[in-house]
Amino acid sequence: MLALLPLLGWAQQPDTARKTAPVRNIDLENVDIAPNAVDTKGWLLLDKDIQTELDGAVQNLYNFKYDKAERQFRSLRRRYPTHPMPYFLLGLSTWWKIAPTNVQTKMYDKIFFAYMDTAVTYGERLYEADNKNYEACFFLSAAYGFDARLHAERRDWRKATVSSKRALDYLDKSKEANGLSPEFLFGQALFNYYQVWIANNYPLLRPVMLFFPKGNKQLGLQQLKNVADNGFYTGMEAKFFLMRILNNEENNPAAAMPVARYMATTYPDNGYFQRFYALLCFNEGLFPEAERTSRDILEKLNRGMPGYEAISGRYATYFMGWLMQYKYKDYAKAKDYYLRSIVFAESTDETTGGFYVYSYFNLARIADKEKDAKSAARYYTVVQETADKKSEYYREAKAYLKKNKK
Repeated sequence: MLALLPLLGWAQQPDTARKTAPVRNIDLENVDIAPNAVDTKGWLLLDKDIQTELDGAVQNLYNFKYDKAERQFRSLRRRYPTHPMPYFLLGLSTWWKIAPTNVQTKMYDKIFFAYMDTAVTYGERLYEADNKNYEACFFLSAAYGFDARLHAERRDWRKATVSSKRALDYLDKSKEANGLSPEFLFGQALFNYYQVWIANNYPLLRPVMLFFPKGNKQLGLQQLKNVADNGFYTGMEAKFFLMRILNNEENNPAAAMPVARYMATTYPDNGYFQRFYALLCFNEGLFPEAERTSRDILEKLNRGMPGYEAISGRYATYFMGWLMQYKYKDYAKAKDYYLRSIVFAESTDETTGGFYVYSYFNLARIADKEKDAKSAARYYTVVQETADKKSEYYREAKAYLKKNKK
């Protein structure tokens, strides 16, 4: 159950407010103060020259041009070697090398944790020198939040929970700076949303949720939209969460679509954004766009571009297989795409449902249509063994095998 708690820690990334008056997080006793009431001298987070300098780096980061982005982050580190910002940004870049694999790859774990640990070290020094340094709180909550997320993915619940609690502590400390910049609201937006969502969807966690401040799901969603519109460092992270929440948690793909389209077109070499956009297009029946995006994904995968790997391949080949089968009636190509999707799924050990089952199911239907009873039985057997027993796929497979039992 503790696996869900670091979602709250994950929310401790850089936060954001709206362009007009900052939104109040009532349940976290959010006290907004005027910018001139805090000494922000030396805060890199609010430095417009730094933002201008890093604009290209941020664009490169989310377009998976890691080397270009990291060169600029390392340049920042040379000038500010004892500030948490460059280490956090280098850690964020490392995170986006892990994320496209559905956080399966572990080859970047050590360097990721090292960057976040260093950001914490320098953030704590700033906070110890001045407990009104809300920029330090910002980076501490963000670094601890990312640390919690990856430890949770690695099933290290103790470290994940400790980091999550520390992230929340620094988030609470930084709430007074919400009026200073849109970067200071992101964590509260995610906390407000997920605190309620987790309690509603995981009843066993409700007693645990009593130890956290009370959230406000609608306020959190509103805040997250403001973050997406107004944040510089946090804007794309906010869009990423907004896209996922609207589609997955809110079951509102129509609202998620413009966010996904923006992300996929603005960052056309981001394999994660592309595959999510292709999925939405496919589910919403926008087949020409789903096909175009899927072909683009496979072409980039064949070229070995960063961030394009088996998971993106599994998505794209399934969509292409379905289109070949049902739109173009080209069964030979459909079979080839489905078989490739199965290989991609097996290579990442994702064989308990989803595109793996769908591919076998459609291969079985094609084989049956082509009067290849032996192949159809083989494919339906896999469906029966792996599909949810309440699904139409399981029922059809079971009926076929029973009818054609020798």
